[in-house]
Amino acid sequence: MIKRIQAWLSRNDRQEEQPAEISPDNIPRHIAIIMDGNGRWAKRRGLPRIVGHQNGMKAVKRATIAANDLGVEFLTMYAFSTENWKRPKDEVDFLMKLPVEFLALELDELIEKNVQVRVMGDSEALPSHTRKAMEEAVERTRHNNGLVLNFALNYGGRKELEDCMRELGNDIKAGRLTPEDITSELIDSRLLSGGLPDPDLLIRTSGEMRLSNFMLWQVAYSEFWFTDAFWPEFDKKHLTQAVAEYQRRTRRYGGLK
Repeated sequence: MIKRIQAWLSRNDRQEEQPAEISPDNIPRHIAIIMDGNGRWAKRRGLPRIVGHQNGMKAVKRATIAANDLGVEFLTMYAFSTENWKRPKDEVDFLMKLPVEFLALELDELIEKNVQVRVMGDSEALPSHTRKAMEEAVERTRHNNGLVLNFALNYGGRKELEDCMRELGNDIKAGRLTPEDITSELIDSRLLSGGLPDPDLLIRTSGEMRLSNFMLWQVAYSEFWFTDAFWPEFDKKHLTQAVAEYQRRTRRYGGLK
């Protein structure tokens, strides 16, 4: 058994090393990414964690351009979770400045590339400078019709579902809905991701294999792809490998195809 597992891991390593070939006819419409490993990337180099976050910001741009080049329609980035507030205050303060810095540097190019910026999460809890930068990016790109770059910022999957259920309960209490009116489609429309298709492909970096409270409803039938690469290392090669693996799979949605 151990030898079989070792052989499987070795085969996966060889696949990651080989140039990936993908078909333009089966590109996932929506890719969601759990960007993980900034701090560990920095620690391995004897650098402060904030340097890892700075380099992670560069990876956001690389991934966005790569996804746009591949023809991906929607790209959701897990930028900051509702649980990340537990981190040291200095680190949280720095993380809250990154969207401001990223958009100051990159927004004009995103507009040139016809990218539309969206945000999902509890914006009211964000610092004013972070909220203002995101609102400006959303407003300046709202007429763009290319790749949708959706930042999950102060986002938590369980809170999203709690808020959705509370809203539906209030509608039932007020007589606007009956329990029989509640469908998957209605729930979809009330979630923070309303208007976006469910992710076809979920990517997580840094070797971790968990959802970490990310899009719990929406990834019910997503394909998962994990890589040991830390987020600051992520580039077009990794994205292409993920899409190539996605294209090798058969999506059955519980049926037999």
